[in-house]
Amino acid sequence: MTIDTVRVDLASRSYDILVGDGVLAAAGEHLCRALGRRPLVIVTDQRVAGLHLPALQASLAAAGFGGGAAVILPPGEMTKDFSHLQQLVDGLLERGIERGTVVVALGGGVIGDLVGFAAAVTLRGLDFVQVPTTLLAQVDSSVGGKTGINSHHGKNLIGAFHQPRLVLADIGTLETLEPRQVRAGYAEIVKYGLIGDPDFFAWLESHGLALIAGDSTARRRAVVTSCRAKAAIVGRDERESGDRALLNLGHTFGHALEVTAGYGDRLLHGEAVAIGMVLAFELSARLGLAPAADVLRVKAHLFEAGLPTSPAEIAGIAWNAGALQAHMAHDKKVKDGRITFVLARGIGRAILTRDVDPAEVLAVLEGAVRG
Repeated sequence: MTIDTVRVDLASRSYDILVGDGVLAAAGEHLCRALGRRPLVIVTDQRVAGLHLPALQASLAAAGFGGGAAVILPPGEMTKDFSHLQQLVDGLLERGIERGTVVVALGGGVIGDLVGFAAAVTLRGLDFVQVPTTLLAQVDSSVGGKTGINSHHGKNLIGAFHQPRLVLADIGTLETLEPRQVRAGYAEIVKYGLIGDPDFFAWLESHGLALIAGDSTARRRAVVTSCRAKAAIVGRDERESGDRALLNLGHTFGHALEVTAGYGDRLLHGEAVAIGMVLAFELSARLGLAPAADVLRVKAHLFEAGLPTSPAEIAGIAWNAGALQAHMAHDKKVKDGRITFVLARGIGRAILTRDVDPAEVLAVLEGAVRG
């Protein structure tokens, strides 16, 4: 089994991301090598438990971990809240954990974010390992140490920076995803090309549909490329005081859309990011930063990938431009009452700016909700 290793260089908090097909079956060996044989608890959700928990437990047992007790939570974005955080922390404490216990997050971004936050606050800090099983989690949320839960005020407003000790990304687990989930994760892959790698975006234009359809070689290349891009940025700016904010391309708009949609299945996170990236490029063009041709190119590729490019495409939601703009004011990147926007001077040329006229933002939102 060939494994690609991506190093996240953060001095004493450095760790490896292992990417390959079959990584889950060897998870026990990788954990033992990185952390030694320590007590551990697995946390997953009901759907992932049925798909991947037995394989993980068997691997741990073979490596001398005794299989690993599991806390199983409901699936879905609604699990990222205070009530489920309390349920998880209580579940960990009931199992008699100690500060040497390792918590293993098996699942997508919801589980990874929630488990990471629980690990950060339980016993004032536990080591945890990410075992991402969705495309979105493998290329984004499992890497970089952002953990947290949602609030009715906005997405991910309550949390902590808490780096994992190891990330195990098994490309094979992506075969169990529904096509919609694959497309949602693909939006985060596109993001890396739009931020700073125009050649990668061009490669996605040629290979993205094969990736979505299940081409394992394309998937592996995209996951490794995305993780390398994020690892480099996180290594320079762990706590998002500068360049790391570029990783939020599309997210300021997208999070506002998610709040309005109610964090349910009507709008997945990756779908909201796809719409948000289009809106960010439209705003960039409106401000004279990006060429209109690049806006059309971004929109065309996301559409071809089967992703929404406008909130008007999401049925059953009463979109309101003013309300969306108000939600954006609660974004984590607001400083001195002004939103830090991730915009672009073109594909692969993302920039940060706080000098954006709110009237221009509202105009873009009004056009988007009309469709």
